[in-house]
Amino acid sequence: MEIAEARNKVEIFQTSISSFRDALDLEHLEESIATNENEMSHPEFWNDNEKAQKLIDENNALKSAYDTFHSMEVDLEEIELMMEMQADEGEDFMPEIEEMVQKLEEVISSYELNLLLNEPYDKNNAILEIHPGAGGTESQDWGSMLLRMYTRWADKHGFQTETLDYQAGDEAGVKSVTLLIKGHNAYGYLRSEKGVHRLVRISPFDSANRRHTSFCSIEIMPELDDTVEVEINPDDLKVDVYRASGAGGQHINKTSSAVRITHIPTGLIAASQAQRSQFKNRDQAMKTLKAKLVQLEMDKKKQEAAALKGEQMEIGWGSQIRSYVFHPYSMVKDHRTNYEVGNTSSVMDGDLDKFIDAYLKMNL
Repeated sequence: MEIAEARNKVEIFQTSISSFRDALDLEHLEESIATNENEMSHPEFWNDNEKAQKLIDENNALKSAYDTFHSMEVDLEEIELMMEMQADEGEDFMPEIEEMVQKLEEVISSYELNLLLNEPYDKNNAILEIHPGAGGTESQDWGSMLLRMYTRWADKHGFQTETLDYQAGDEAGVKSVTLLIKGHNAYGYLRSEKGVHRLVRISPFDSANRRHTSFCSIEIMPELDDTVEVEINPDDLKVDVYRASGAGGQHINKTSSAVRITHIPTGLIAASQAQRSQFKNRDQAMKTLKAKLVQLEMDKKKQEAAALKGEQMEIGWGSQIRSYVFHPYSMVKDHRTNYEVGNTSSVMDGDLDKFIDAYLKMNL
């Protein structure tokens, strides 16, 4: 890195940090943190564990935003000081400057991404469903590859992943999977993944080594807490119970504890087999169903808003959002943003943040 390039990056950093300061309202942020910490000091704070943990998570996020902002200011000052020393003393500080610039660039990029998450449920946990399309083993194997990709992505972000429902494929892969991904802003990040994902590769299941195209649909919903009310008529529900299945292991139940709930008016289906108790699985399936109904309503509003702007929005199997090409060349391309990379292995290992960043910036 040349000193001129470093100076250009520093100017960009100054502009970014200044815009962060305007967006954050630091005084209000300090007041919110103080108010939360005062509430957390009350003796009755832990009477409601779920509510207490939610407040702690929210406060940690606020403190992280506040502390990281000031850390960025300090880092920028250090870079500027090092550049002055480079100019005045004639010593070569460029290796140190380059390392500091790269680190601050990564922090600013991540911080900017978090600020873009400002929709109603962005801070919530995410429910992610994988549904392979037609094609049997081919598409079911593609489903298992996407399951690994999203699990790896969640691990990289320090998020917890819980499998709510798992239907194994006939020969390989999965027929369907429902994951609960727990972490601050999980839904905000993952809502960019909703749509159809297309794979082109030489099939490992084809003895003639022919090229195959497979599809999987990804559904994303925010996990809702009890404060969000969704009216559901019990007469509109069809409830089925069945034996849990999955990737194997001693946890698989020998009794019919898994629950599948169908919302007849919309055709939406929610299932859970994560718990040994049928009652707990029913409760989780109802939570997932409510999340689906809320997501359906949000999708309708977005379609209406897009129609007013003269835009077209397709939701469902027509909305192919991303192609993963393994043969005859290597490329992953998002068709909404046109962002693409050639390192398919990195993407399949969960390196999705650049795609998410491009989507969020497109929708500013």
